[in-house]
Amino acid sequence: MEIPSKYEPRNVEDRWYKYWEENDFFTSKPDEREPYTIVIPPPNVTGVLHMGHMLNNTIQDVLIRKARLEGKNACWVPGMDHASIATEAKVVAKLKEQGIAKADLTRDEFLKHAWEWTNEYGGVILKQLRKLGASCDWNRTKFTMDDDMSASVIKVFVDLFNKGLIYRGHRMVNWDPEAKTTLSDEEVIYEEKQGSLYYLAYEIEGSDEKVTIATTRPETILGDTAICINPNDERYTHLKGKKAIVPICNRVIPIIEDDYVDIEFGTGCLKVTPAHDENDKKLGEKHGLEIIDIFNDDATLNSYGMHYEGQDRFIVRKAIAKELQEKGFLIKTEQHINKVGTSERTKAVIEPRLSDQWFLKMEDLAKPALEAVLKTDEVKLYPKKFENTYRHWMENIRDWNISRQLWWGQQIPAYYYGDGKDDFVVAESPAQALELAKSKSKNPDLTLGDLRQDPDVLDTWFSSWLWPISVFGGILEPDNAEVNYYYPTNDLVTGPDILFFWVARMIVAGYEFRNERPYENVYLTGLVRDKQRRKMSKSLGNSPDALQLIQDFGADGVRVGLLLSSAAGNDLLFDEALCQQGKNFANKIWNAFRLVKGWEVADLDQPKSAQLGLDWYHARFQEVLAEVEDHFSKYRISDALMAIYKLVWDDFCSWLLEIVKPAYQKPIDRKSYNSVIKLFEQNLKLLHPFMPFLTEEVWQHITKRETKNALCVADWPHKAPYEQQIITEFNFASEVISGIRTIRKEKNIPNKDALQLMELNAENKAATMNPIIKKLGNIEGIEPVTSSVDGALSFRVKSNEYFIPIGGAIDIDAEKAKINQELDYTRGFLQAVQKKLSNERFVSNAPAQVVEIERKKAADAEAKIETLEKSLASLE
Repeated sequence: MEIPSKYEPRNVEDRWYKYWEENDFFTSKPDEREPYTIVIPPPNVTGVLHMGHMLNNTIQDVLIRKARLEGKNACWVPGMDHASIATEAKVVAKLKEQGIAKADLTRDEFLKHAWEWTNEYGGVILKQLRKLGASCDWNRTKFTMDDDMSASVIKVFVDLFNKGLIYRGHRMVNWDPEAKTTLSDEEVIYEEKQGSLYYLAYEIEGSDEKVTIATTRPETILGDTAICINPNDERYTHLKGKKAIVPICNRVIPIIEDDYVDIEFGTGCLKVTPAHDENDKKLGEKHGLEIIDIFNDDATLNSYGMHYEGQDRFIVRKAIAKELQEKGFLIKTEQHINKVGTSERTKAVIEPRLSDQWFLKMEDLAKPALEAVLKTDEVKLYPKKFENTYRHWMENIRDWNISRQLWWGQQIPAYYYGDGKDDFVVAESPAQALELAKSKSKNPDLTLGDLRQDPDVLDTWFSSWLWPISVFGGILEPDNAEVNYYYPTNDLVTGPDILFFWVARMIVAGYEFRNERPYENVYLTGLVRDKQRRKMSKSLGNSPDALQLIQDFGADGVRVGLLLSSAAGNDLLFDEALCQQGKNFANKIWNAFRLVKGWEVADLDQPKSAQLGLDWYHARFQEVLAEVEDHFSKYRISDALMAIYKLVWDDFCSWLLEIVKPAYQKPIDRKSYNSVIKLFEQNLKLLHPFMPFLTEEVWQHITKRETKNALCVADWPHKAPYEQQIITEFNFASEVISGIRTIRKEKNIPNKDALQLMELNAENKAATMNPIIKKLGNIEGIEPVTSSVDGALSFRVKSNEYFIPIGGAIDIDAEKAKINQELDYTRGFLQAVQKKLSNERFVSNAPAQVVEIERKKAADAEAKIETLEKSLASLE
């Protein structure tokens, strides 16, 4: 095949992705090999590819491609989450555009629209992941609303209910008035907001006296059913047993006593609104107070709101404050910072609301999951710092509100047959429910028409907590071949923001339903931020178009750019320049390949320099391979890439290819050429998990290959013993070569002019690498000397000194002036360092390593001064 002059990702990527898919390289079926399994964190069906997805899925693809090269049966299961709240909101908005209100539709009619929307718009993100190079087994794609996935959720609900772990309770819940559903505590984000504290006067019935109450929510006075004072508060002893009158609505309410009231806080008097505050609800239950809910489900006021009925709570807050002021009830207003709960999904301010909901008891379920991470180490978190967050959540876990007032999702399998609180049964199907209802009600004449299924659906997380089990059919068929082979999975890659929502709950489910961890390692990525450390968001306009980045820089360039800036658990400061760096790296590899393939090959003797260079690179490759494996074992994926990046860019391209490169218009010997090609292939194997498209393109250009020999399914490089000595010797030689090149550059000596090199070998360095020094430095000969050489330019490598006789090519006076200038600077620097070291306070108080650094600076400066003085003397 002809090798194009430039690497063009857009001409390559789709072709190779299609090739991999057509040849089933991503497909996995149970066999005798060791499985390596990852389940994708299922993106919302409403989602489109953003930078967080790009980072997360790049890391997963790196892990899965490496496992595939290692000969494991690599299985990466893709899929999507039905995202109840987000999807229902999208469908409601689309219907609204068509002039259709959800309230005008039956449940079945609405669900028909929801499925139509899902089939038309859903799943875009999975198509986009292909552009990134994600090597998922697409035949296994799952959706949390698939029939078998929904059946798994229903089965688990019934199982937990029968174990006494699921119950129905009338509780104060977090109500999202925009989505019109409850939320779990974990779905509420608390933010500090500037508000007001309103001081209101309540009249005491039958007297002219008033009592002052402070509240941040004056609109809720319309739901007040008591005023509470502390029995030990002497200021209010005379109010015991009396009644107060609520302003505006004139409701007469009792004054109750409870030591819950903090005497020191505010006025020491508390208004009690049991329908709209968790603590007030507890007081209400304790004192038998009336409960008055003043809100509709969209947070407008209902009939208890009187003349404010139908108006939004925030509009009423301003209006009622004005009315209270006009009527003399508002004494004063103060600015007040308040913690306000907002919905994670809709950003609406949460309303505490009393409601009948379904809950899952979590305390006992959480214990095995807590131990797995913090005691037995069965599940490891990377980075380890997140264990503290995990501990805090799991040790303070509350019962999980699992019901949602939505239609899109798994409908709760509870069936009511009467009007009593306990007149319901829980079953996997209506037919089973009917049999249970007949038995429980002792009414054999009940029919399916007498049953009413609970209208609520289950929290989306209640389906995704089963993901690693249910994608392999492990709930419906607990002993099937797939789940027994692939479960537990190996690695989970996700964000720390869902450590509790999803990661912890999956661990809970794993131990509850299979008595086994769901995965061994959890790699928690950082959040992608912009250069100013701001979180990327549509509203800030700082989130780049992920597909446009791939178009501009190539998928491999973007993957490298993301990973070079990403460390586990640390936020990624994204800069498009990093993608340019990735693109430049791809071009570097492509140009290196074109260089090698452009050489003429002949049957010649192998030069000693080439043999030494190849031996060194074999050793260096093994050294880096061990380093890369160590990074992977600690989930330092970025560090692994950086080690490979330096190996290929510096060691292979900048050093090895220069060492073996034949002279201009001369051929290369066949032995060196074949070795370079083999090492190039080894480099490509290391790079493939990170840069799959470029590496496959180069691999297939190297030689014609059968399909089974594609790079995607090749072998990962094997570890082999290597000589550290040859690496050490080469490192020293490279410094010598750099010294020669520096002198050539500073003195404008052309590279084509051969030089003589003299070596004062205080280091007792072996001459092993001299052939390489000669070739790369264009050195005629290396002559050992026992003392400094007069009339020569010099440089130092460690304790060794090197001298290059000047000949007539140098301006002596200019050279002396330059050395004197450098001497003056270095002496001044040494003086400053010595002054610092002579300061006893600095030496006594500074950390030992800081003092040591200063001492090294002084020693280096002294050595440099000595070398410069000798160079100057040699020019005299």
